[in-house]
Amino acid sequence: MSVPAELGYTNEHEWVSVKEGVATVGITAFAAEALGDIVYVEPPEVGSTLEAGTTCGEVESHKSVSELYAPVNGEVVEVNQAAVDEPELIGSDPYSQGWLFKVELSEEPVDLLTPEQYTQLTEGEG
Repeated sequence: MSVPAELGYTNEHEWVSVKEGVATVGITAFAAEALGDIVYVEPPEVGSTLEAGTTCGEVESHKSVSELYAPVNGEVVEVNQAAVDEPELIGSDPYSQGWLFKVELSEEPVDLLTPEQYTQLTEGEG
């Protein structure tokens, strides 16, 4: 399983990439694999304000429904419409075409896991 070194991670199996005050958020390959065939995604709405740790959407597969948790504080500025229209992108390419939403940060993220910490977390759950 891939854990890109340039990203931050959450205990809820989301990844975060921060560039110029904007965080791009998606679910990890580990989460996508655990979910199986993803058939529906409901990201937060553009313009909504997120508080880290709170529920902000959901991802649904044939197996289950999983909640999305905001990994950062800020305002949603973009949603990946391609992933909404074709949820299978989330499973097939979670770190590129399968990103979910972008957040203009109101403050720097503080509780993200390093790739090494995330790898240890997934090994404990695997």
